[in-house]
Amino acid sequence: MCGIALSLGPEADPTTFRRMLATLSPRGEVTETRYENGLLTGVRRLPVLDAARAAQPWAAADERWLLCCDGEVFNHRELRAELTRRGHRFRGASDAEVVLAAFLQWGEGMVRRLRGEYALAVVERATGRAYLVRDPLGVKPLYWARTPGCLHLASEVKALVGHRAPIAEVPPGHHGWAEPDGSVRLRGYVDLRTLGEGLPVVDDPDEAALLVRVALADSVRMRVDTDRTVGVVLSGGLDSSLALLYARELHPDCVAVTVGVPDSPDVAYARRLARDLGVPHEVVELRPRDIRLADIREAIRMSELTEYGDIINAVVTVPLFRRLRELGVRVALTGDGSDELFGGYPMYRQVGPEASRRLFLHRLRNLCRTELQRVDRAGMGHGVAARVPFLDLSLVELAMRLPIGLKVRAGQEKWILRRAFADLLPDYVRQRPKNPMSYSSGLHERARLYKPLFARLHRSFGYHLLEPVRRDFDSVLTRCGNDLDRALAAGRERPDHTVLEHARDLVGAARWNAAPVVRRLVRPRPTRRSPAG
Repeated sequence: MCGIALSLGPEADPTTFRRMLATLSPRGEVTETRYENGLLTGVRRLPVLDAARAAQPWAAADERWLLCCDGEVFNHRELRAELTRRGHRFRGASDAEVVLAAFLQWGEGMVRRLRGEYALAVVERATGRAYLVRDPLGVKPLYWARTPGCLHLASEVKALVGHRAPIAEVPPGHHGWAEPDGSVRLRGYVDLRTLGEGLPVVDDPDEAALLVRVALADSVRMRVDTDRTVGVVLSGGLDSSLALLYARELHPDCVAVTVGVPDSPDVAYARRLARDLGVPHEVVELRPRDIRLADIREAIRMSELTEYGDIINAVVTVPLFRRLRELGVRVALTGDGSDELFGGYPMYRQVGPEASRRLFLHRLRNLCRTELQRVDRAGMGHGVAARVPFLDLSLVELAMRLPIGLKVRAGQEKWILRRAFADLLPDYVRQRPKNPMSYSSGLHERARLYKPLFARLHRSFGYHLLEPVRRDFDSVLTRCGNDLDRALAAGRERPDHTVLEHARDLVGAARWNAAPVVRRLVRPRPTRRSPAG
């Protein structure tokens, strides 16, 4: 859980580098750096494991290699035990030390042994070349940009825009070498398209339910292995309720936080579940009129998102993580990824099995730049490490082996999840239909009033150096009848909204926001009683 920054090459400038690292200051609590000629490395660290001794950049015992790592490798204890048997001696208890020892032991083969949410750079001090790795789903980010004589790497786009150079992303599930001369050669080590191939399809409902239950429990267990209070982002829906249920069982020191309009269904369901489980619960009450231009601007600045719908979601997410920070919470679980894995979208039942699988893979591979980016930036922007138990690679692989008929059955989405936890979840949660956070409460419609300004605000922060704001792919897909090939072509042809489309959207949002005012104006006034004579 960190923000990392590196400048490699003969033109690496300490002043410029300090500005890069300062931009990442919200991601941690401690700044740690190492300055050498042509090699500037730094971390803004959020201490979760071995707080006193886990300083980064972590150096190998012989000082040949340095490690900067964001996120956490959750199986570090198992790796530590294996490496100890192979003769490695450890100075502390951090996962960063284990990662570097794993690299020294297995080289690039290390990536197939890591289980977690991470982005890291291992730098050879003598040459300045860096080995880069990003986790399979892209939960943790890593970007790079070139300037003459220097290669810059950072956890967020905002740390690189000052170089005024094109910015590129280390893709999820990729690793490779970056050279001080600016060349970056990356290749995939996990291919989601082939994950689970060669393994038998799990089509028996009882077996599938048991496997899902075991995999999710294990995933949550690894993510709550901390002595700090664990927060759960609770929407009142199925996925976040499961995260809370297991967090409470495996780490009793937990708290739930919900954002929403005071009388919305989301808040009512969340309050009831937290009360039934005996979990402390905080509600961030947010009314449509509370969302103003300053909130839109801050959500865009913090999130760096490139699709309109994701930016709107970020507007609602930012105050939630702000409250977690105020409560002293530094680790939080979310339910993100479950809809993608277990058929939580209508499109999965509107097309055939093969088309459904392609859509499933497309959404999964793009989570890194949509939902996962929103959660990472909103969380780390307040010093809170958000973890996503539904996207553990073992659970993703299991979902690949489940036929669509177990995910969507009789018109009910996420059927296998509801069956797997039927004895644990209250019926009012298990049988609740999907209700996207804030859609029914009007928060989305309020944010849409500012939608025509999104692209300009995005450019004002320099984020177009990576990618400009573009249409919501889900909307394009719907207009194309869930035909993925047509949707991809349409997105390339017209990536952004026209002025006319923005005008229509603005009129629709204005009409929706005006409706409550009109209702109040036309509602009959209560008859005043005349005083008794």
